[in-house]
Amino acid sequence: MSRGRRYEEPKLNMKKVFAVILAIVVIIMSVFIIKGVFSREQSNGGITSKTYFASYKDNKWGVIDENGNTVIDPSYEEMIIIPDNKTDVFLCTYDVNYDTGEYNTKALNSKNEEIFTDYNKIEAIQNSDENNELWYEDNVLKVQKDGKWGTINNQGKELLKIEYDSIEPIKGIKNALLIQKDGKYGVADNEGKIILDVAYTEITNLGEDNKSGYIVKDDAGLYGIVDYSKNVILENKYQEIEKVYGSNLYVVSQDGKQKVVNSAGEDVLTQGFEQISAILKDGQGVIYVSNGKYGVMTVTGEVKIEAQYDNLVESQTNTFIATKGGKRGVVDLDNNEKVPFNYTSITYNEKGDIYIAEDENFNSNIMNGQFETKQTGILIEINTDSGYFELRQNDEYKYYNFKFEEKDVKDILSNNTLYLDKKDNKYGYVDKEGNVVVEYIYDDATEQNQYGYAAVKKDGKWGSINSSGEVVQEPIYDLDSYLVIDFVGKWHLGKDINMNYYNQE
Repeated sequence: MSRGRRYEEPKLNMKKVFAVILAIVVIIMSVFIIKGVFSREQSNGGITSKTYFASYKDNKWGVIDENGNTVIDPSYEEMIIIPDNKTDVFLCTYDVNYDTGEYNTKALNSKNEEIFTDYNKIEAIQNSDENNELWYEDNVLKVQKDGKWGTINNQGKELLKIEYDSIEPIKGIKNALLIQKDGKYGVADNEGKIILDVAYTEITNLGEDNKSGYIVKDDAGLYGIVDYSKNVILENKYQEIEKVYGSNLYVVSQDGKQKVVNSAGEDVLTQGFEQISAILKDGQGVIYVSNGKYGVMTVTGEVKIEAQYDNLVESQTNTFIATKGGKRGVVDLDNNEKVPFNYTSITYNEKGDIYIAEDENFNSNIMNGQFETKQTGILIEINTDSGYFELRQNDEYKYYNFKFEEKDVKDILSNNTLYLDKKDNKYGYVDKEGNVVVEYIYDDATEQNQYGYAAVKKDGKWGSINSSGEVVQEPIYDLDSYLVIDFVGKWHLGKDINMNYYNQE
């Protein structure tokens, strides 16, 4: 039956239809993209929402995630390296010949699939600072093919061409790679940018970061300084250049004698010392050494502090942490004692403007910039990013900001679901409202970590609970000799915290 005209369907507005379809497609795509951001595990090292750790069990190495789930079974003789614990790139070393030093490597993802198979070797670039704290350079791996080295990022993109004889980090400096080719050295950053051309017989860092410049040696065996932008700061005419500088002053050796010069190469200070250990922050003086003792003089040669200390380190401007007779104190430029020599260690946190003075029993006096002791206890943590420090005082953990105001743990650890509490010399946990979630039955315990687990001690043994207060690992581990006690699931942090692995034993 045909319809009359009044029932005829109107013509579609195709522009509107197309717009609606396009909007639906965009929404669908957005859903998949968002889902992918939070859940994808790309086969070539995609960023995931998970965190990964090396695991150790039954003398074998594997990988777990932040919930203690096994990602790679513990089956490798050598520790699996995870350069970035937010990225599923796991570097495995195998077939190691300890007599010849030969070995093989491969990279796996979280699906236990081998990735980056075009290379003969794939290695993380490990670096360390003067305190031997280790790290892996960010988003860069070095790869070898046909005897030559280059770099790729964690997604497999080539950064440095595979044409170098060696690629190594400059010790203690992030984002600065020493590249070698045909007997000459240059510097590249982690993204593959050439900072210094491969033209020097030796390169080392001048300061504490990759922007401070580099001490370079030429074919004649003489040293100069080149900055991050390849500008020559000091010509190659010195027998030696120390890693001591400030306010456009540099410590060099020429004709067998150490001296201070400016960036124009002009002499500033040439006598009255055996060695210069530091340029003062205001550029008006130096810390010098004479007969093995440390003192302070101006750049005009006027002695402000006679060489009498075993060591001097400038903290605040014209204020010095001094060592004498195995003890540390603080003196000013006029050699007035600001902090008595009663401590085994004194450090200054510039961002917080606080001094931490520790005695032989590991108790710390926390002082302000005027050397007034504001808090005392065993220092657990200083978090300059969040602006607080944590002390253990009378078997309780207290938090303070850098104004020495006590802060509630709920404000500091605002993402936690449980908070450590103490009652009748026993530890338990409460929620944000103060309701008891875990009864006071533990002899010791830790705050919940970022993965939702807390370590608990009972009858001399350690175990773990989850974010709901449920026991995940019964207390069975003797961890009292460990520097840091931490759990993810049933796995506890290894003894060597620099290695950052978790084990079960």
